[in-house]
Amino acid sequence: MVGSGLSNQTGAAIGSLAFPVLGPLGVVAVRQYVAALVLLAVGRPRLRTFTWRQWQPVLLLAVVFGTMNLSLYTAIDRVGLGLAVTLEFLGPLTVALAAARRRVDACCAVIAAAGAVTLMRPRPSTDYVGLGLGLLAAVCWASYILLNRTVGRRVPGAQGSAAAAGVSAVLFLPVGVVLVLRQPPTASAVGCAVAAGVLSSAVPYLADLFTLRRVPAQAFGLFMSVNPVLAAFVGLVGLGQRPGWAEWAGIGAVVAANALSILCGDR
Repeated sequence: MVGSGLSNQTGAAIGSLAFPVLGPLGVVAVRQYVAALVLLAVGRPRLRTFTWRQWQPVLLLAVVFGTMNLSLYTAIDRVGLGLAVTLEFLGPLTVALAAARRRVDACCAVIAAAGAVTLMRPRPSTDYVGLGLGLLAAVCWASYILLNRTVGRRVPGAQGSAAAAGVSAVLFLPVGVVLVLRQPPTASAVGCAVAAGVLSSAVPYLADLFTLRRVPAQAFGLFMSVNPVLAAFVGLVGLGQRPGWAEWAGIGAVVAANALSILCGDR
């Protein structure tokens, strides 16, 4: 779980190093290609057997998958890794709290909202576009969770997720062609983008697959809540992004809300 979390955030940090050459759009395009290669190799979808009822959620998942990564990486470029990942994390937290009816979950929602308000408080240097993109990534992640449930019910195994990753990669193919024709990217920039794809897609996917066979879902979900802290730490050490005390407090509030909800949940 530690390796998966650190790999995911380190991949995003390394990918951001290619922003000056490829931009967030180019980095995300390469990441989508890598994710598609990994998931297609693992899932091996039989696309010809898919019915339209199966294709509908798969196509929606492909669009959401690409939009989620693009909005997140653009937010990272504008507001930093820790803040962008924390805002994105509000998506799955909202999905978890929306289905609950306990008082403790209402308290968790208030704590998370307080953290979000702290992170998004108006300041002269506030990048509202970056914050909005972080929230868009949160909406996409929540949609990604709900669509994955539908795809899982309609398509056997990992075939649905693999097909969605493949379609998403195809949608980003024109981006790669335009980038290469307009200005051939440097080898180092492509290397950073590929590393982002491997570390943020392939490694976490395979690590989580093995982890969930050995670790209870509750413990896994609890550790997942630490990802915003890992993102802030990687941004601090690897990119020199220094969150202030208010930002650390906001990140801590979002993490605490998720942890409290899981710890007080039904076993």
